[in-house]
Amino acid sequence: MQLNKIPATVVTGFLGSGKTTLLASILQQASGKRIAVIVNEFGEQDIDSDLLRSCSLGCEEESVTDSDDGIYELANGCICCTVEEEFLPVMKKLVERRQDIDHILIETSGLALPKPLVQAFNWPDVRQHCTVDAIITLVDGPAVAQGRYADDVDKVDAQRRADENLDHDASLRELLDDQLGAADLVIVTKTDLLSSEQKHDVERIVQQRVPAAVKTLFIDRNTLTEDTAQLKALMGMAAASEQTIDQVENHHDRYHMEGAHHDHAHDHFDSCVVTLGEVDADRLAEGLRELLQTNPIYRAKGFAALPGKPMRQVIQAVGKRLDSHFDRLWRPGETRQTQLVIIGKHLDPAQIQATLARAERVQA
Repeated sequence: MQLNKIPATVVTGFLGSGKTTLLASILQQASGKRIAVIVNEFGEQDIDSDLLRSCSLGCEEESVTDSDDGIYELANGCICCTVEEEFLPVMKKLVERRQDIDHILIETSGLALPKPLVQAFNWPDVRQHCTVDAIITLVDGPAVAQGRYADDVDKVDAQRRADENLDHDASLRELLDDQLGAADLVIVTKTDLLSSEQKHDVERIVQQRVPAAVKTLFIDRNTLTEDTAQLKALMGMAAASEQTIDQVENHHDRYHMEGAHHDHAHDHFDSCVVTLGEVDADRLAEGLRELLQTNPIYRAKGFAALPGKPMRQVIQAVGKRLDSHFDRLWRPGETRQTQLVIIGKHLDPAQIQATLARAERVQA
C-alpha cells in the first residue's frame, strides 16, 4: 500500500527551451521507476507526446493509465486555461491508479502559466494523494543572451536584439517572468552555445527574476546524456510547491486584480501543420532555413521520412538554429510520412506548405 503522496514534477519554459528533451532524458534514466507523463502541446499535432513514446516509461505489464504507455495528451487547449476541463480529470484517473505510480512528469505548453496548474494540486481530490515535487523552468540560454523576452531591455546589448523576426511584445516578456517567478529550479539550456560573458549575462538576468533561494543550473546535451546523477536529482526535491503557490505574484494576477483587459500570450500565436510524404533531407533543411530567415517563426518541430532510411528523423528548429537526429525505427505498418508543426506569428500556411513541399520525393 502506498502511504506517501505521489510526487509530480512540473516542467515549464518557453517554446524551444528543451522541455521534451529533458523529459525524454529523465525517462531514459528512470531506473525502473513507474512514471506517468502528462503532455500539453500547443498546436494541431501533438509532436512531443510522440517523441516521449520512444522512451521507456518503466511501467509494468499492467499499465499505469488507460493507455499502454503512460502518456496523457492534453491537446484541446493551453493547460493553464483548461485546468478544470482537461487537467483535473486526468489527475483523478492517476489518483485511482496511485499504487502503480512512482512519479508524475508534467510538460506544459511553452505558452502556459505554471501557477493555475500548481494551484489545482490543492483541490481535495488531488491534494490528498499528490504533491508538486518541484516546478522546473527551462530557459533557452542563447535566446536570453540575445535579449529576447527579457524585461530589462535597456541593460542588454542592442546588438542582441537586432533580430527583427522575433516578437518583443511585453506579454511575452511577462510570460517568461511569470514562469521564472514560480520556479523551484531554473535550468538554462544550450549553454555550449554561450560564451563565458553571455553565460554571466544570462545568470544575471535570471537572478533578477527569481527568489534568492532558487538555484540556476546550466546544462547542455552532454549533461543530459552523461550526468545521470544530476538528472535523478531533479526528481526528489520535495518542494511541495502547491503549499506556497498562492504567495507567488505575477503579471497575470495583477491584470485580473486591476480589471484590465488583456490577452493570454498564446492568443498571439499561429500554428500550422505540414504533412508530406518521404522527403530529401537536404532540401527539407534548405526549405526550413529559408522559412526561418523570412518568417516570424518561433519553433518548427516534427518528424521526417527519408527515402531508404529505416529510422525516423526528428527535426527541431528554434530561432535560426536547425537540429536533427534519428530517434527510432519506423514501425511495421506505420505510414512513412513527414509531419512538422510550425508555430509563429502571422504565418501563411500555403506559403509554408509550398516551400517545404519542394523537398518531397517524387514517386516514380
